[in-house]
Amino acid sequence: MKPSTGKQKALAKALTLLLPLAPYADIETIRAAAAQARLKTLPPSVAVWLAAVAHIRHVHTEYDRLLAEGYDRDSARYFVVDAINETLTRWRATRLLDADDPDVE
Repeated sequence: MKPSTGKQKALAKALTLLLPLAPYADIETIRAAAAQARLKTLPPSVAVWLAAVAHIRHVHTEYDRLLAEGYDRDSARYFVVDAINETLTRWRATRLLDADDPDVE
């Protein structure tokens, strides 16, 4: 096992603070996404938030089905906001998704 870097420790702390009751399998997927190169310049809390919302959107909602049915990305995202927030609430997240939040892609 390789030693944790400061960034990895910061991501782990941000995950624990944001999603205290998220299942381990989801946490590991979110942690890996938050550590990707495209998010590495962001503060850990922001990287974790973006990775968590994207993960929940694709794994725990009907987002991909809506896209497959022909909905555009913005419409599909609009229709899954409540489902994302339900998952965040189950996981006792310290933040919920605002439908008008421009920071969430």
